[in-house]
Amino acid sequence: MAHFVIMGCGRVGATLALTLDAAGHSVTVIDQNERAFGALGEDFSGDTVTGVGFDRDTLEAARISEAYAFAAVSSGDNSNILATRVARETYNVQHVVARIYDPGRAEIYQRLGIPTVAAVRWSADQVLRRILPEHSMRGDFRESSGRLMLTEVALHADWYGHQVKSLERAAGVRIAYLTRFGEGIIPQSNTRLQGGDLVHVMMRVDESSDVEKILATAPRQAQD
Repeated sequence: MAHFVIMGCGRVGATLALTLDAAGHSVTVIDQNERAFGALGEDFSGDTVTGVGFDRDTLEAARISEAYAFAAVSSGDNSNILATRVARETYNVQHVVARIYDPGRAEIYQRLGIPTVAAVRWSADQVLRRILPEHSMRGDFRESSGRLMLTEVALHADWYGHQVKSLERAAGVRIAYLTRFGEGIIPQSNTRLQGGDLVHVMMRVDESSDVEKILATAPRQAQD
């Protein structure tokens, strides 16, 4: 199982921690207020660290170097972005997400390749989609027969820069739309994926495991 570090032990942070802990993952929660950890309850088997989430000593105490993913879900935009950038740029954590209240700032950080979720449409489920790729495979919509679903997928970083048609051909899916800098766009077949894009595909439910494996690995050299 993977190790997750969560900064912020409010309602969303506690929900994330308990969900991941119940699934058998290793979890460390960071918060400046030690009393906030009471929201985790007695059944939480993970670790807690009292401190500032962008402080290196605090992050290292939370075993950030072992982290599969980092979620910054405190109440402060600046703290969340700073902590997320430290996790990504200093400790090379590939799966990160930051909670952002200001939509203007969210667009800026999307351009820096930091996935963000605006607080107005915030939920623990949306955070899990960013840091736990298999969670996104549950799907947002299923057509009446139950054979097809529309869902957001996680990509290996090397897919960025490739054309939409290359991903569709490799995975056997149809890209319905992209979310780029907070805005939805319908791509053309020759549209190139950019870092920070959220990719939403229509796919067969019974092929979801195969699609996940294909998109989690780097594309072959001659895709385009």
